[in-house]
Amino acid sequence: MSRPRRKQQMTVYLDPDLAKTVGDLATRRHQSQSMVVETALAAFLSPEQGGGEGAVGRRLERVDRRLGRIERDLGISVETLALFIRFWLLTTPALPEPAAAARAQASARYEQFIETLARRMSTGRRLHEELDQDTPPSP
Repeated sequence: MSRPRRKQQMTVYLDPDLAKTVGDLATRRHQSQSMVVETALAAFLSPEQGGGEGAVGRRLERVDRRLGRIERDLGISVETLALFIRFWLLTTPALPEPAAAARAQASARYEQFIETLARRMSTGRRLHEELDQDTPPSP
C-alpha cells in the first residue's frame, strides 16, 4: 500500500530571467528551487505575511487616503489664494499711469517674492505645517 504524497507536483513556466533569479537565490540559500518558489507563493498569497493581495489592498487604501488628504489640502490652498487675490484686488487702488517708479518697485518686490518662495521650497518646510505647530490643540 502506498502513502499519499504530502505535496503535489505542479509544472509552471517562468521567464528565463526569473528562472535564473530563482536559481541564484536557491543556490545562495542552499535550498531547492521548489522551496524558494513555494515560500514566495506562500508569502504572496498570505495577507498576514505582509505581502500578497491583502497587503497590496491595504497599501492601495493608504495611498487613496493620502491622495484624498492631498486633494483636500490643495483645494484649501487654491481657495485661500483665490480669496486673497480677490481681497487684494478689491482693496488695492490702481496706480496712476505715470507711475514708473511704483512699477519698478513692484517688479523688484515680485523678484524678491520669487526668490523667497524658491528658498522656502528648497528647504522642504511648509507654512501650513508651521501653522499647525503654532496653534494649540482644541479642548
